[in-house]
Amino acid sequence: MTSREKHDRMANAIRFLSMDAVEKANSGHPGLPMGCADIATVLFTRFLKYDPKNPHWPDRDRFVLSAGHGSMLLYSLLYLTGYEDITIDEIKNFRQLGSKTAGHPEYGHAAGIETTTGPLGQGFANSVGMALAERILNAQFGDALVDHYTYALAGDGCLMEGISQEALALAGHLKLNKLIVFWDHNNISIDGAVSLADSTDQGARFAASGWNTLACDGHDPEAIANCIELAKKSDRPTMIACKTTIGFGAPTKAGTKAVHGSALGKDEIAATRKALGWEFAPFEIPSDILDAWRLAGLNSAKKRKDWESRLAGTGADTRAEFERRMRGDLPVGFDEAIAAYKKKLAVDKPKVATRKSSEMALEVVNGVVPETVGGSADLTGSNNTKTSQTNAISAGNYGNRYVHYGIREHGMAAAMNGMTLHGGVIPYGGTFMCFSDYARPSMRLASLMGIRTIFVMTHDSIGLGEDGPTHQPVEHLAALRAIPNHLVMRPADATEAAECWQVALESTKTPSTLALTRQNLPALRTEFNEENPCRLGAYELATADGEAAVTIFASGSEVEIAVAARTLLQQHGHPTRVVSVPCFELFEEQSEEYKAALIGKAKVKVAIEAGIRLGWDRFIGLDGIFIGMHGFGASGTIEQLYPHFGITAGATVDAVEKRLHKK
Repeated sequence: MTSREKHDRMANAIRFLSMDAVEKANSGHPGLPMGCADIATVLFTRFLKYDPKNPHWPDRDRFVLSAGHGSMLLYSLLYLTGYEDITIDEIKNFRQLGSKTAGHPEYGHAAGIETTTGPLGQGFANSVGMALAERILNAQFGDALVDHYTYALAGDGCLMEGISQEALALAGHLKLNKLIVFWDHNNISIDGAVSLADSTDQGARFAASGWNTLACDGHDPEAIANCIELAKKSDRPTMIACKTTIGFGAPTKAGTKAVHGSALGKDEIAATRKALGWEFAPFEIPSDILDAWRLAGLNSAKKRKDWESRLAGTGADTRAEFERRMRGDLPVGFDEAIAAYKKKLAVDKPKVATRKSSEMALEVVNGVVPETVGGSADLTGSNNTKTSQTNAISAGNYGNRYVHYGIREHGMAAAMNGMTLHGGVIPYGGTFMCFSDYARPSMRLASLMGIRTIFVMTHDSIGLGEDGPTHQPVEHLAALRAIPNHLVMRPADATEAAECWQVALESTKTPSTLALTRQNLPALRTEFNEENPCRLGAYELATADGEAAVTIFASGSEVEIAVAARTLLQQHGHPTRVVSVPCFELFEEQSEEYKAALIGKAKVKVAIEAGIRLGWDRFIGLDGIFIGMHGFGASGTIEQLYPHFGITAGATVDAVEKRLHKK
């Protein structure tokens, strides 16, 4: 056991690296690293299973800094324990352009950063997904290969955010007992005392949702260690309320809002050095303390070697399957299964809603990709996200493949991100597209991190009918398309739905949203094509009889309208081509030559989509004709609504011919 004096010096190494880095940058949050240094020192030297030299090994414990503003805590730990990505120069370069030590931890910048945090509560909810993924994989591969903990450090702000309630309720319900959350209970937020805005009994709140709750002095290493030991014996997730002093050690600013989000200033740092007996220059760590930290990293690495021995002793087939899943590779036979299914669709020509054709595609996908884990925010029957292979996961029954997330869209999306980040599973989850608003912060972070999380958004337009404008997406397609590195795919029929699922599963560095209809759509792709034209983002579905005078661009349910308008226009002597546009983002990835040729030079360009115009000028120009929504929807039947809003083949023909006659 580490002596108290040695523990204090090791914890102070975190404190002074953090305050010196923030001071040099003149930007950052020193209070949390100073206040949580004791918790982190106990965890990383006595409990956490990790290997700085092999940071991605699958059975490591996960540590999530949900309170991402305290990023220097994590960067200090990674440097001190010997992660190669975080050098002392990176610490000195904190918050500078191009550094790995960004203002908030960013996944992919450096090994040891398990997720991007900063928007409060997201990391906490990610940790729930990580803990769930661990249990799912443990049920499939056993304790020998998968048996680790997920630790999260959350602040008062994380627990005030609404997403925390969604996440903790799900974790408690599923009894994710390998999840341990430290609450940095320091009673301070940016505005001042937490009591200005909140008087919640957090322990009672967690306990009410099925958590084991403990409390300790967050500056007493033995009390912290005792709580972790107790947490590891629980059959429920554990929240440890660690009473801390923000900015611990700063003589005049500790325990105040002044130390939360600003550099301490040279005078306060000098006084803190004196108060804590730290006689070393900025960024200087005494050799005995650095050695002690590096030794902690080396000692933990022994567990990785034991795990590798167990992996080597596993049967060849099991080992190969485990390694494939953790790499994120799709199984052999996936493309062939999709091709065979598309051949069947070309024969059957089903007329179904794309939410149904998505389910049909998933029946194929889930049969050949065993790591997919479906789910829905209490809309399973509407989202069509459950297939014959995906029975419900429940507490103690983690070997299944379907999560009932409850009416928790935000928590669902963040948990799915955590599952993706953990590795070994490919999560997808559904809700109504209008409620992507409730999930959007997590969808944005999936894009920022560049991870394969798949969001299934059904009821994608006024076509949902009588539920009316509260449920009818109008601006949502444009809003989601505005997120960088996010594939928004809106298939027009069953074949496109299968192809969009293929793209989503292949896209390991980009999340996808599938926008799907409630209403039935005819089969438009009636010939088998072994290629996947949806990968192009937009492609010519129907050619013009002669040189095109009109090009109609459309997505999803409106491609049917475009095809019907083309028939009428050609009957009237206007050669017309139809371009299906399932995905704007994929189209922009194509060559300039392809894009120019596809847009073409027709006299009249039209776009049809039951959403707002934003984004479509890329295809039709500022003077193009847009057939779509110009405001909110209305309550009525689909048969009433499309004519009411002028989204019909007849309205398209009228608008085109009016324009042609002008020309």
